[in-house]
Amino acid sequence: MDEVLSVEQVSAGYGKLQILSDISVEARPKEVTVIVGPNGSGKSTLLKTISGLTTLYQGRIVFDSRVISGLPPYEIARLGLAYLPQTESVFTQLTVTENFKMAGYTVGAEDYATRLREALGIFPRLSEYMGTKVANLSGGERQMVAMTMAMIRKPKAIMFDEPTANLAPKIATEVLETIKSLASDLGLAVVLVEQNARRALEMGDRAYLLVGGKKVFEGGSKELLSHQELARMYLGLKLS
Repeated sequence: MDEVLSVEQVSAGYGKLQILSDISVEARPKEVTVIVGPNGSGKSTLLKTISGLTTLYQGRIVFDSRVISGLPPYEIARLGLAYLPQTESVFTQLTVTENFKMAGYTVGAEDYATRLREALGIFPRLSEYMGTKVANLSGGERQMVAMTMAMIRKPKAIMFDEPTANLAPKIATEVLETIKSLASDLGLAVVLVEQNARRALEMGDRAYLLVGGKKVFEGGSKELLSHQELARMYLGLKLS
């Protein structure tokens, strides 16, 4: 299976502050690629680098057979690579409907209606809140709004940064199950940064472990989950 996203020997950071060193990562259609590691290991910086939001010192990033390193973020998004940051992924002072219209502002009216209908098929609950300000929604519902906005843009790949942060366990499970279905049912390449390493690795396909801005493991997510030493030292997991 060919990768849709390839990060090739990338070193990056913010200005003169280097965070990532020689990172290579691949994400493939129909798979959830999980990025885990301790706090400060560079997980979020990796997603920002792919999205064109950091300083790239070396390496390149290829998406859908096109080199995207060096492109501005709006061009990368337009190519079909969606990025959902942990915060500020929705417009809280706008209604749900207005958020969706913002996501589809480059789409024709007929195409937008079709995309919105398909996206709401994934999150039917949001149909009840179309006139509600996003500020009045729960954390889980806001995450669903953000995911629907991404789906309206018809992405080929979607990257999530801590999508279950501050969510109740039941809602967090629901969000992760939906993310899994975006890969398995819709064929998207999904990259997931998630602090709850056990839960993410249980539902993921491939995994990368970052420590101090460097990659220390790459392989199957279940393989990392069952790796006694790495799981204990870097993820705080106690395996029986």
